[in-house]
Amino acid sequence: MPARKVFAHSKSLLRLSAVLALSLSAVQPSASAKPHPASWVVHRQPQKLVNGSPALFEVTSPAPLESLQGSWLGHEVVFSPGSSSSPSSRTRWFALAGVDLETKPGKYPLALTGLSHGRTLAFESRFSIAKARYKTVTISVPKKFTEPSPDELQDIARSKEIKTKAFHHVEPQRLWDGPFRAPAQARISDVFGVHRVTNGVVQSIHQGLDYAVPAGTVVTALNRGTVLLAQPLYYEGNFIVIDHGQGLMTLYLHLSEFKVKQGDSVEAGQVIALSGGTGQATGPHLHLAVRWQGIYLNPATLLGLRMP
Repeated sequence: MPARKVFAHSKSLLRLSAVLALSLSAVQPSASAKPHPASWVVHRQPQKLVNGSPALFEVTSPAPLESLQGSWLGHEVVFSPGSSSSPSSRTRWFALAGVDLETKPGKYPLALTGLSHGRTLAFESRFSIAKARYKTVTISVPKKFTEPSPDELQDIARSKEIKTKAFHHVEPQRLWDGPFRAPAQARISDVFGVHRVTNGVVQSIHQGLDYAVPAGTVVTALNRGTVLLAQPLYYEGNFIVIDHGQGLMTLYLHLSEFKVKQGDSVEAGQVIALSGGTGQATGPHLHLAVRWQGIYLNPATLLGLRMP
């Protein structure tokens, strides 16, 4: 090849190399380039969600947030910042929620909306809900437990009115703090979700946890809160409701003696009553129930959650 053509070919190769170098520098980040922003991370407890289960959602946001709210199964969920988060670096958030007993198996979204320096950040994460295996039991009881008299029907109506009024109360702030503690150290005699066939008829679903304790056993609060109700009702007997904030309540039934009154503030582990067999109970025991935004949840699962 003539020298002039070789020289021209070399110049073309040099120009092509320069163009390729510029193209690569445009797509490859330099050492000073900003890293890609972090993504949302959402964890839940328990690992397997079922109908009737409480749920603890823990969220890491891609940027510090002033507030974080969620929508879950038709309920509004308010998140709290992690205790280690300073106001300028709030990227860790948590909230308690739950799954109704009537929820069908499937995948359901948790829709998140956060506020960061005047901007709205949104994210959606989907979680599978499986069908829980709750057993069915057959029991026989005297007719006085299933066929109330006219006077008793009036007491039932009055009790229902009192409960309805109490349950309408909503404390917007979170009062509970840290892990939930069992109200008594005793054997569990009946579990959550059991379908009861009473005297040949399906009467109810057991929406709580029963502790086999003799009358006079000390009963303690599961967590910090305010006593919303402390009075005798027809079915419940001596009955205490503690409001833990944001729609979460714990209920203590069939008590023999009150140690707190309506309006009292209580701490986790504080003595609130003595157990008994009052109300429509076939014998002494403690019935514990957990209520969140109008639905009943499995107390055993709540007690097993690792709280932030």
